[in-house]
Amino acid sequence: MAIKWTPDLSVGVERIDNQHKIWFEKANDLFEAGKQQRAKEYINQMIDFLDEYTKEHFRDEEAYMEEIRYPEIDAQRRAHTSFVNSLTKLKEDYNGTGGNLRVILNANKMVIDWLTNHIRIMDKKIGDYVNTLKD
Repeated sequence: MAIKWTPDLSVGVERIDNQHKIWFEKANDLFEAGKQQRAKEYINQMIDFLDEYTKEHFRDEEAYMEEIRYPEIDAQRRAHTSFVNSLTKLKEDYNGTGGNLRVILNANKMVIDWLTNHIRIMDKKIGDYVNTLKD
């Protein structure tokens, strides 16, 4: 199942939307590599990149929320921490199984569901809040 950013996932904050687009692209690259049964080392590089990019994105997003004094920042931080922990577990599971690609393919739905739901339920509220600041 491909993972793609679509306009309905727009938060309405350009820098967040642009990072989400890259996140979707890189997550899709990881799952495509799994489907194509690429080498374990390549998959590990993709997981490492996705992990680092996710942490960078969450830091940027949280800094932005602090800047605008977003009232639900603590809930966002908890959700971000939970997802980073899930990515860490994904890598551990992948390596713990000797590089079983099924782990990556099975993670596809988890990542798609988390990311799209997080954006639709939590991140869109950031854009709504920003719009109240413009009034």
